[in-house]
Amino acid sequence: MTRQTPAPPGTEQDGRIDTQLWWLCGVLELGAITTLLDGTIVNVAIDALSQEFDSTLDSIQWTVTGYLLALSLVVPLSGWAMERFGAKRMWLAAQFLFLLGSVLSGLAWSVESLIIFRVVQGLGGGMVMPMAQAMLARAAGPSRLGRVMAVVSVPAMLAPIIGPVIGGVFVDELNWRWIFFVNIPIGLAAIVLAWVKLPADRPSKNMSLDVLGLLLLSPGLALLLYGLAESGTEGFTGGDSLPWTLAGILLLIGFAGHALRTSRTSLIDLRLFADRGFSAAVVTQFTLNAAVFGAMFLLPLYFQMDRGYSVLHAGLMLAPQGVGYVIAMVVVGKATDRMSPGLLALAGVLVTLIGTIPFAMLDDGSSQALLAAGMVARGIGVGVVTLPSLAAAYRSLAPAALPRASSAMNIFQRLGGSVGTAVVAVVLQRSFTDNTDAPLADAFNTSFWWVLGFTAITLLPVLLLPRKAPAPAPDATKTPAESPTAA
Repeated sequence: MTRQTPAPPGTEQDGRIDTQLWWLCGVLELGAITTLLDGTIVNVAIDALSQEFDSTLDSIQWTVTGYLLALSLVVPLSGWAMERFGAKRMWLAAQFLFLLGSVLSGLAWSVESLIIFRVVQGLGGGMVMPMAQAMLARAAGPSRLGRVMAVVSVPAMLAPIIGPVIGGVFVDELNWRWIFFVNIPIGLAAIVLAWVKLPADRPSKNMSLDVLGLLLLSPGLALLLYGLAESGTEGFTGGDSLPWTLAGILLLIGFAGHALRTSRTSLIDLRLFADRGFSAAVVTQFTLNAAVFGAMFLLPLYFQMDRGYSVLHAGLMLAPQGVGYVIAMVVVGKATDRMSPGLLALAGVLVTLIGTIPFAMLDDGSSQALLAAGMVARGIGVGVVTLPSLAAAYRSLAPAALPRASSAMNIFQRLGGSVGTAVVAVVLQRSFTDNTDAPLADAFNTSFWWVLGFTAITLLPVLLLPRKAPAPAPDATKTPAESPTAA
């Protein structure tokens, strides 16, 4: 009888996560934390920056807008850059560029210099998260993908919650420059650990850049996001927002036509959307992010304007949602690798709807305890939707498709967040101007109905997610002849 060699512990074959994969998760997550926090931590410092540089709020707002536009320019490049130059090399370069931008932003001497340095930050930060998702999906394999996605998605979901808290502490207790200097020790630690722990990979010398696709996609995304950002203050048809938005849409339509016609590998492979699991997961993330970021725009304003809380107090009021998300990560992470992603995500949407209802019924007497409970429920629900949908997106794709799939996923996540924020900002502003005599709570009440609507719409793509549980990992101790699936 031939003795079989058992599989090493913690490999794809036995479904366990080994030490090497845990290190990979930890290093990539450490590098992603600062880039994701930076998208929200600066928001609470806008007024302080305006006073520091004696500038208008419109000018200071470009420190946020410029960062987001730089992100949108480089996200489409991340998949190609990983394949062409190697994932480890490009991740380290992106992390270094983000760290350099952080140092320069903290040393800024004028509003113009701060805007330029924030763009440098965005050019580096935009590549970090897509590359991290692709590297982890490739390393984890189908049987461990749910638990790994539970880890990597934590910074993305907690950043809008803890960012305002950290920003409030720095602005109130220290100095605005520390909202950028805080990235230095974390970024240096991430770079050193990545240099030591990330596995080296071989770049593909034959991977050519889709130049026409780049000229259509990156400017199209930047113009669309800029138009959506402007619509938050001017309305969808006011000022210059509509022409910018339409120009971005036209460029994106042009890219879609080019990507579907070209015989070469396009910057974003739209043929990936022929996979039902991937396309359903992408749309799920788009509508879910619209609901999440729309709510995260409204909540700090509600607690400050209607309840009269300080910046720090308002930031702390967002903590229950983070608690709910951590609960979901602990409970659902392992279940995602064993249960139907469609059923899990459906349950998550229903819980999110229940948690949003108290905010759609706001009045001046709304119980703080009820709102906190609603935020915990929202955090749990969002986590239960996010983890299985991300796992379903990558599970059915070939490893070679993961870098470009990750780029596409990140683009739609950012677009969803921008659309949700723009819509609720316009609704809130209109509610303020049309009902000047009504209580402030009524305006927020109306805006949260739109958040509830985005959440309800998420039910549609969730119903298209796979309903079958992932196939169990094969028993590596069996030969092909002994395996029940060998035939």
